[in-house]
Amino acid sequence: MKIKKIMTAAMTVATVALLAACGNKSDSASKDKVTKIGILQLINQSALDDARKGFEQELAANGYKDGKNIKIDYVNAQGDQSNLTTMSQRLKRDKNAFNLAIATPAAQALQKADPDTPMLFTAITDPKSAGLVSNVAAPDKNATGVTDAVDIDGQIALLHKMFPKAKTVGLLYNAAEPNSVIQIKQARSAIKKLGLKSVEKTIASTNDAEQTATALASQSDAIYIPTDNTAAAAMSTIGKVSEKAKVPVVNADATMIKQAGVATRGISYKELGKQTAKMAIKLLKGKKVKQLAVEKPAKTSIVKNDKRMKLFNVDPSVLK
Repeated sequence: MKIKKIMTAAMTVATVALLAACGNKSDSASKDKVTKIGILQLINQSALDDARKGFEQELAANGYKDGKNIKIDYVNAQGDQSNLTTMSQRLKRDKNAFNLAIATPAAQALQKADPDTPMLFTAITDPKSAGLVSNVAAPDKNATGVTDAVDIDGQIALLHKMFPKAKTVGLLYNAAEPNSVIQIKQARSAIKKLGLKSVEKTIASTNDAEQTATALASQSDAIYIPTDNTAAAAMSTIGKVSEKAKVPVVNADATMIKQAGVATRGISYKELGKQTAKMAIKLLKGKKVKQLAVEKPAKTSIVKNDKRMKLFNVDPSVLK
């Protein structure tokens, strides 16, 4: 009997130890869990790159670090539609916790390939017109995020204040980008309200930029460029054309002022990415897409290029 009691006690201790070991293993697995996140970016250009960097920095600042508790799969389509399709299908197969789309074509391609996986978007002007949501206040599909919509009327008014003698405003954009078409329509209306004329030229790729910008400069007193991805990728070339032709450029995208523009009231795309990351953290903590309304940029600011301010004789006081 004594031996039997000893054996029973030993078995009980072994069972407890085994359960404890399993429990520890489970706890360890829970701690070591890695959440997968996909990122699809349309093209390499400063604004979109900044949005991605801001997104990753804000996640890391809140304890979500790539290679530790999250794994980020970043893919870039380099402006190619077939790449967007292929990469979207790949991200769908990966079964990520959610995906981030940077720029409208990327978001459209990703939602078409995968209408189920939660998706955040950023650097998109009008998600409703793009078909990503039907209701920005209460997203009804799998997507939500932060727009980069800016006050275009205000930007055109600022252009007019800086260059009051400019009678014809050139508009340069890619007609294949939905964001740009929306903005150009608004810019056209704002220019007309001021009693000015507008002339438009479109570019299909960065290869067209120098020739098209030169032709537009010859017909314009000043040039306005919306948050256009194709123009943004060619902004250094456009900046050289502007200086050579002595025709100033005002960008909707504050990031591009350094490369071509004189001044604007715009947004920081790095801050836009950080704002999007804050929404991502809510998803990671259990919120659903439908609970997160589409957000506008949290803040705007005046951004200027001192060199071009002097080149085009702009009085800094007009920016106040």
